[in-house]
Amino acid sequence: MAFSEFKNIAEVQKKYSIKYHEDNFIVTEEIQPSENFLSDLEFFKENIDVFSSEASRCEIIISPILREVYKKYYLKCSFWSQKSISYDETLSGTPDYIFSARSELGKTVLEKPKLIVVEAKKNDFEQGWGQCLAELVASQKINNDFEHPVYGIVTDANLWQFGELKKDVFVKEPINFTIDKLGQLYGALNYVLQLTGETQADGLA
Repeated sequence: MAFSEFKNIAEVQKKYSIKYHEDNFIVTEEIQPSENFLSDLEFFKENIDVFSSEASRCEIIISPILREVYKKYYLKCSFWSQKSISYDETLSGTPDYIFSARSELGKTVLEKPKLIVVEAKKNDFEQGWGQCLAELVASQKINNDFEHPVYGIVTDANLWQFGELKKDVFVKEPINFTIDKLGQLYGALNYVLQLTGETQADGLA
């Protein structure tokens, strides 16, 4: 059973006895990405139908935003795209994106997953969160650490939702972030990377 076979949060809750709550855990601070990034993003939005397909949403919106915020943390964490993880036959598959602890062995070795990002296929956030929560449970078990939270994001490129799994409690952030308020979204992404425990940003713009 792959992660994508979980159709909603409730299926994961029942299988792994996960409690569900909604609460604010993201501190919303507006931070603007670099001018070069903003200029590129505006160019592509003006000239390409970026929401026309899943591939364009990932390649033009989601992945570039994640890579941009990663620049501030590259000395402390690693960023992965389409990297498989596996705990057992049920908790296995390929998350869309992973932020993990950085390995002392180099960029080729995946260490503890800290943040999972899932694209909401066909804008289906219900299934997106089922898949994401399963990937967070897998991360928790792979890390063999139930005290430190792992974090999840589900997005269709336009709308971004955040969640946190600690012990057996999943907390969903009730505030949604959107691409049209990029400073708030970028600030939320920056904040959740700090929450992963990979210390502070490395000072890059």
